[in-house]
Amino acid sequence: MHYHSGVAHTHEYDDPEHEHEMASEYERIHGLRFVEGQETFDLNSVGIDIGSSTSHLMFSKLTLMRIGGALSSRFEIVQRDVTYASPILLTPYVDSSTIDLQALGQFISESYAAAGVERDGVDAGAVIATGEAAKKENAEGIVALFAEQAGKFVCATAGPNLEALMAAYGSGSVDLSGRTGRTVLNLDVGGGTTKLSLVQKGEVVETAAMNVGARLVAMDEGGRVIRIEDAARIAARAAGVHFAMGQRFSAEGQKILAEALADCLLEAIVRQGFSPLGEDLLVTPPLQYSGPIDVITCSGGTSEYIMGAETRSFGDLGPLLGAAIRRRLDSLGIEIAPSVARIRATAIGAAQYTLQVSGTTIYVTDPELLPLHNLQVLAPHLPDEITADGVAEAVRAALRRGDVTGTEQPIALALHWDHEPSYPLLRALTDGVVAGLGDLAVKQPIVLAFDGDVGGMVGSILAKEVRPEAKVVSVDELTLTDFDYIDVGSEIKHVQAVPVIIKSLVFRPEHPLAHDHEYLHRRGLAHDHPHGHEHPHTDHDHDHDHGHAH
Repeated sequence: MHYHSGVAHTHEYDDPEHEHEMASEYERIHGLRFVEGQETFDLNSVGIDIGSSTSHLMFSKLTLMRIGGALSSRFEIVQRDVTYASPILLTPYVDSSTIDLQALGQFISESYAAAGVERDGVDAGAVIATGEAAKKENAEGIVALFAEQAGKFVCATAGPNLEALMAAYGSGSVDLSGRTGRTVLNLDVGGGTTKLSLVQKGEVVETAAMNVGARLVAMDEGGRVIRIEDAARIAARAAGVHFAMGQRFSAEGQKILAEALADCLLEAIVRQGFSPLGEDLLVTPPLQYSGPIDVITCSGGTSEYIMGAETRSFGDLGPLLGAAIRRRLDSLGIEIAPSVARIRATAIGAAQYTLQVSGTTIYVTDPELLPLHNLQVLAPHLPDEITADGVAEAVRAALRRGDVTGTEQPIALALHWDHEPSYPLLRALTDGVVAGLGDLAVKQPIVLAFDGDVGGMVGSILAKEVRPEAKVVSVDELTLTDFDYIDVGSEIKHVQAVPVIIKSLVFRPEHPLAHDHEYLHRRGLAHDHPHGHEHPHTDHDHDHDHGHAH
């Protein structure tokens, strides 16, 4: 590794002592047993999804294999087995906006017990809080529930754009689009919001969200209203429906409200303008794409009703809203494909874990910067023609996609580089990165992760010419994407490389229709994956759940 010099280094990693040292570092940081000479090892992981309406856990056993002949190659997950999926809990509250942390903690403990897993028996995990759960006081309390496992867990709050992205991957929509070349719209219809993700060629190109959900209003067993969200009041006024806390909400009134919400969602899908109510319910700007949609997939709790997998009522608009949305989708003449996961789309594989080791050229301004923990990875889509302005806008777009709004959140930029390593291009890239990061480039270390071998050169230009006072960590030969959270370890002595622990928030499940050759040939779509990648294993969790459905 070079500090300040930025001179390229090349190292071979075929020394058994170096392998042992790297394995020992891995064991030291993460407390895992690594048997020398073995090419695979297992990890226990848990994904925990805590939302405004529902919460649940999923336990998995992950088998990782070292791909290649040296420890410098990355570990890849070659098998994933779901060992336990908890029931779906209606998220408990002590008042209208404060989660009952004691009840939630008890549910989590009971789920661990039912799974037969001790707290210290989990090697990696992700806690994803959305909606009300992501609000400051709730999120802080949820994180405190896992304080003792802070080194192993990623605790992330997901805004509407990030939640939409996660649902698109978890539902299998990204895989379906990538393998068929079709434009897929995933609708993640939950308790409080619906997230829309437009996917083309295996990439989420746009997201949007609106306040359409099954638990905007909720009733007790006697039909009396026990929960009203602001969006429900807005929709009720527009639809001419009246209800109040503690009073019975008529079946006819519920139906009218559900139909009004479904109409607004349809407006977002067809993209031909909004009614005043539709505009009021938008959480983000609407989708800008104006072309055709080939396939619609559905995830989220209400999708259980849309797809006919659930018929029970849980004291909310679920059955009525699901039926109303399905009728409108059927009227569009667009294919509706099943999802890999519906209600569990956000949490499916939420706690994957892998290890990569940086490549031949890296640059760190100060060794004391390392290790760094829980960096959110953002992957800007760099323009074909590298200019400072184009790169800056790509970085800003990535920050928006990841719901990065402040300067306190540590991030890493994952940059795909397939250009010549010429100085003018690298300087334009560096200028653009610094401009795009804005205040983040001052408040936090600038962490760059390349898939090519330009990390050292870019780090040198950044630290010596563009921003001499900046704290810079620039590493390369890594494969990272949006949704990854990473730890960058300290330099491993003698090997002169740094380990990067990747805690992937989202599993990329393959969509069953993406491998149905009859389906593909029937549509003239049978072809290889556009990037030539084959996934050796996947987890087809078809969500045969019997818990609550939001």
